[in-house]
Amino acid sequence: MAEPNLADGALVDEIERLGGRLAEARGSVARRFIGQERVVDLVLSSILCGGHALLVGLPGLGKTRLVDTLSTVMGLKGNRIQFTPDLMPADIIGSEVLETAADGSRAFRFIEGPVFCQLLLADEINRASPRTQSALLQAMQEREVTVAGVHRRLGPPFHVLATQNPIEQEGTYPLPEAQLDRFLVQVDVDYPDRAAEREILIATTGAEEAQSHAVFTAEELIGAQKVLRRMPVGEKVVDAILDLVRACRPGEPEGRDLAELLAWGPGPRAAQALMLTVRARALMEGRLAPSVADVAALARPVLVHRMALTFAARARGESLGGIIDRVTGRVLGLEAAA
Repeated sequence: MAEPNLADGALVDEIERLGGRLAEARGSVARRFIGQERVVDLVLSSILCGGHALLVGLPGLGKTRLVDTLSTVMGLKGNRIQFTPDLMPADIIGSEVLETAADGSRAFRFIEGPVFCQLLLADEINRASPRTQSALLQAMQEREVTVAGVHRRLGPPFHVLATQNPIEQEGTYPLPEAQLDRFLVQVDVDYPDRAAEREILIATTGAEEAQSHAVFTAEELIGAQKVLRRMPVGEKVVDAILDLVRACRPGEPEGRDLAELLAWGPGPRAAQALMLTVRARALMEGRLAPSVADVAALARPVLVHRMALTFAARARGESLGGIIDRVTGRVLGLEAAA
């Protein structure tokens, strides 16, 4: 397939115009979600790429607030599901009910579940049982659900932003690897710095709070996603993505030195995710094409949930983030973003 050419003036204009809209969107989000610019950029990138994001952080760091704000800013219909151990698949995708009409006839009617939206907040996603988790697999990948043998489409657009508490493990279920792989990025939400926390205190404890405004509509977001996929990616960046992903696989010749550390590595979806997210990062920084530095910056959020440590590596105190940093430095000659 021919690669888009930046000599195409119309494409350059579209990219520059979209970059300005995204800057406005970031500013609107910052009115309600103060600080944590990298978190905002990663989640916004996942939406721009048409993907899903897993937000991992302690309670009270604003994860739910961020998703609610993005729903407003991106002009998307949002729904929230609070995941609990007793949640059933029908509570997510909906179910058929038998209704009796005025003439006495009976017929089944499908009642849509909260998954029928454009931006789904899956709050504390790891609290649901594996049976309930499976209800999201088809929705996240195929953008459809199947009920009573009937395929029902979701969106577009359709995005899942899930939250997870990394500390509290009582009453939780580990997410299946197949589901983790469907998240475009994992976003680690840390404590804000002192200046940002001070601003949060002042902004959220007064008589009124600042409100965000809509910058995109759902149709405009779909158009932006198409523009992103037309952005050119140089051969050097493509090779960097392939080199990095293959070097993180213990079964490949490039990653044989990791055989004692990694139980498994990232699959082809990781390379696809990097191809999309590097474009989004370049776009939000006002550049017309991504660079190898973008690959290094996105190595952790794209790869960390697609790999697993061996028991020996855990016993030695290794971490996936540290391994990704080392591999990124060795393969690309650049440090991964912390």
